[in-house]
Amino acid sequence: MRVNGLVPARFLTIIAHMVIVIVILWSREENVIQCLPLNYTADEYNTKDTEMIIGLSVTLGLFVIELIGFIGGISMFMPFQSLLSTAAHASGAVALAFFLFQLWSCDYYWYVFAFCVALPAVGEIMTMIGVAFFRKGL
Repeated sequence: MRVNGLVPARFLTIIAHMVIVIVILWSREENVIQCLPLNYTADEYNTKDTEMIIGLSVTLGLFVIELIGFIGGISMFMPFQSLLSTAAHASGAVALAFFLFQLWSCDYYWYVFAFCVALPAVGEIMTMIGVAFFRKGL
């Protein structure tokens, strides 16, 4: 089977998206402050900071699941999953770059998470189930 352009593009977009998520995890303080009112308490800050840590950690976990399916060869040559993953992660990388540099409110992260992380991860899990139980890709 010949390697088409979707395979390297998918890998690069997943890695780019993952790197931006790691950078946000390391420097999330300014984004957390954008979620809070002007006069906030330490408890409010800690609550929003914990919310961001959980969201970013779940994101990294879903990246691991998707990379296992991709690098393991389960979904590497499935065009629909590759296209979905490439489009979602490219969009997610661009959106999170704006999130990071323009200091968006941390509430916007959940929209990016739903459409650009959870959607391709669910597709990957469905592909893994389809290959494991039905010997058929999506």
